[in-house]
Amino acid sequence: MIEMATANTIQDRVICPKFEQTFAILGKKWTGLIIDVLLDGPRRFKDLSQAISGVSDRVLVERLKELEKEDIVTRDLDDSCEMKSGYCLTEKGKSLKNVMTEIQEWADQWICEID
Repeated sequence: MIEMATANTIQDRVICPKFEQTFAILGKKWTGLIIDVLLDGPRRFKDLSQAISGVSDRVLVERLKELEKEDIVTRDLDDSCEMKSGYCLTEKGKSLKNVMTEIQEWADQWICEID
């Protein structure tokens, strides 16, 4: 028989800080779409903005800076980007491909359509 969890048991449960940090980064609105677009290859800011309908330039700049700070995205600072003045994923960013695919598959199966 399953016993009900006590309040103390629930309070003692802690999520790994790295797990929380990951969701704090990836869970922000537009971040997943930015990564998804960049998984197809480097993009200029204008192209990113056009590919992600509804995002303001201000928010796009903010998210890109956050992703740069986390070393997920790089901006033509070295030869890792194939185009000048473009954004591309770092190795760390590219390693999110399978994670993004798994999350999308889970969402397709379990999340109802949102209006």
